[in-house]
Amino acid sequence: MKKEIEKIIKELTLKEKVSLLSGEDFWHLRGIERLNIPNIMVTDGPHGLRKQNESSDNVGISNSVPATCFPTASALASSWDDELIYKVGEHLAKECKAEDVSVLLGPGVNIKRHPLCGRNFEYFSEDPILTGKLAASFIKGVQSKNIGTSIKHFVANNQETMRMGVDAIIDERTLRELYLKGFEIAIKEASPWTVMCSYNKVNGTFLSENKKLLNDVLKEEWKFKGLVMTDWGACNDRVKGLIAGQDLEMPGNNGLNNLSLIEAVNQGQISEELLNERVARVIDLILKSKETLNKNKDFFDKEEHHNFARKVSSESIVLLKNQNNILPLNKNQKIALVGEFAKKPRYQGSGSSLINPLNLTNAYDAFVEELGDNLIYAPGYSVKNETIDMDLEKEAIEIASKADIVLIMVGLTDIFESEGFDRLHLNIPNNHNHLINEILKVNKNVIISLANGSPVLMPWKDKVKGIIEQYLGGEASGQALADVVFGRVNPSGKLAETFPNSLEEFPSNNNFPGKPRQVIYSEGLYVGYRYYDTAKVKPLYPFGYGLSYTTFEYSNLNLEATKKELKVKFKIKNTGKFEGKEIAQIYISLPDSKIYRPLQELKGYKKVSLKPVESKEIEVNIPLSSLEVYYKEGFKLESGIYIVKIGKSSENIVLQKKIEINSKDKFENDNLQIYKNITNNFNPTKEDFKKLYGKEIPEIQKIKPYHINSVFKEFKSTLIGKMLHKAITKQFVKMMSPEKENEAIKKMVRNMVDEMPFRSIVTFSNGAISKNRAQGLIDLMNKRIIKGIIKTIKG
Repeated sequence: MKKEIEKIIKELTLKEKVSLLSGEDFWHLRGIERLNIPNIMVTDGPHGLRKQNESSDNVGISNSVPATCFPTASALASSWDDELIYKVGEHLAKECKAEDVSVLLGPGVNIKRHPLCGRNFEYFSEDPILTGKLAASFIKGVQSKNIGTSIKHFVANNQETMRMGVDAIIDERTLRELYLKGFEIAIKEASPWTVMCSYNKVNGTFLSENKKLLNDVLKEEWKFKGLVMTDWGACNDRVKGLIAGQDLEMPGNNGLNNLSLIEAVNQGQISEELLNERVARVIDLILKSKETLNKNKDFFDKEEHHNFARKVSSESIVLLKNQNNILPLNKNQKIALVGEFAKKPRYQGSGSSLINPLNLTNAYDAFVEELGDNLIYAPGYSVKNETIDMDLEKEAIEIASKADIVLIMVGLTDIFESEGFDRLHLNIPNNHNHLINEILKVNKNVIISLANGSPVLMPWKDKVKGIIEQYLGGEASGQALADVVFGRVNPSGKLAETFPNSLEEFPSNNNFPGKPRQVIYSEGLYVGYRYYDTAKVKPLYPFGYGLSYTTFEYSNLNLEATKKELKVKFKIKNTGKFEGKEIAQIYISLPDSKIYRPLQELKGYKKVSLKPVESKEIEVNIPLSSLEVYYKEGFKLESGIYIVKIGKSSENIVLQKKIEINSKDKFENDNLQIYKNITNNFNPTKEDFKKLYGKEIPEIQKIKPYHINSVFKEFKSTLIGKMLHKAITKQFVKMMSPEKENEAIKKMVRNMVDEMPFRSIVTFSNGAISKNRAQGLIDLMNKRIIKGIIKTIKG
């Protein structure tokens, strides 16, 4: 293919080369008809296909073609099942092929730094090893069918607040070991066709023009051969971006930046060789896709895809509490099913990943099928708001008093969490909590089923007898819940993130979402369980936690270190009465390290299925490279006595053994005492962080005078800003939410417009508003009246 690409490039004019480096419209890459280069389509994922039903440049999110809605990443990660995630990828690829989609925009692999990030439901975990391995499986599955993926959002897109311009200040070691590591694993193991760079800055530079990350790390160090595209509207300076490593600007904007690129080439700012290298990556992607597009369109078995989504959802459910073995349920008992979620399920997140499900089922219908007349139901609350409805509550309390067992379905409605804004607190809706407490007064046999994209508080945790964490389980989530509740499926999921008792427990909470234009990652490596385990803080539920209807026993831990890997062997036995699956987790410590480290870190895992009384020997080989830390401009291995721990969760270590590992790499004391001796009130000062960061912290960009990267909420107090804000919000709501009653999408749109940089008005206007006219409007808002009028009129 290399020779074919070289031949095509020789035949391209400069204008044609440049035209290939930005999209044709919102969802298509530009083609060159005379050279038989098609304009391929990319579209949103990652847990289902979201292809717009109308025109190709439709930016709406409510009118996509029907597709199977699989569980979101927060649920998928709870399966800890590489093979299952691979198969999810295969199924998604089949649906892409059926709709002539060449690249699915996913998976999302950003680390869950803080539980309030509104988009956490789209991300896998707080741990980079688990994130990277699952992402690699997903990518391999999709690309096995010759459909591309776009791993995103590269990098440190860990909040929605000011996501289009916030500057994430991260020390090099933390960046390498936490926030880049998941990307590195997935890219090296699975070779995604594309990488999508995020909107935000890292250490003072926009990702779209960050040479160190896009070129030096991604392309040179990691040897990434695919294409780097921007998130939609993430391009800041196109010339700087191209030089830094950005290949493709998305979406199409009527060739807005083409002239600037041509001028940069003619003036020698961009060499012909560099331009050709960028163009070659775009052509390579198109040619890979061309083979699939030329084949007869595939049609997938819709029923099989739904049934598989049901299986995936059931495998991802986490059983958090099962007091007195209240689960699985006996079908001869009178069961009260309570909660409007039973008929109107919360099964996916809101935003660009919103899927139009092929076959949405619900728990109520699934429970009726199981129980018949032994089921009684009441909604208990309204999903439209969190106001307590006394009539609905009264009905629910009445049926609960007549039941042997009450299963209450609660969680987060989509007005609480979404792309576009961060959550304000960890609580579920007030009417959900109130309903639970009132029902507990008349029935003590209460089971809670949670539908949510990220952690929530559970003030009733000690009073109820069962808790099921379903996350956002996709279109078959109700049926999957029934499968687990009635014992057809033994729950095997485990949490891929820590559930806190309060926000104050998180060190990152001191800097979330940060100042208006800057967020400092002063907690360093202490994210999630790395903090809880080290500071000896007991969370609500620990990382890796999950129960089963059976029990497992671990024994016979043996270790062997070779020059390249650490071989870990142990046995697991099913000591209960049910067939089940166990997820064994391998954590590694180096207590006498010269540099600061978390108490332990996940380095491997294995999911195994066992029949009653059956035992299996488990072997996990951990590359010694995964024990390396980023030290003095490179990954290095520290000599010492390591402790290998086998856990049922990060908190429940059942086996451990020491092993000596030697290395030629030399380490010195890092003298970071505040990070070495952390306690439960760990709160590094700015000066503490500067020692970790190793240089001066970049200055925060001032709000005034207004500039091209000012966001709408900063200047909507001006008359022009107010008028523009109102007009754009109205237009975006109309495009994205034709349904007038969809308050969640309206809230998302209002927040997104609030935090949209002014340069986006140029990008998304498709050429209607030029850069010069935009600058004129900025001048007017800065009270440079004459300059502003002249630029606005000239356009």
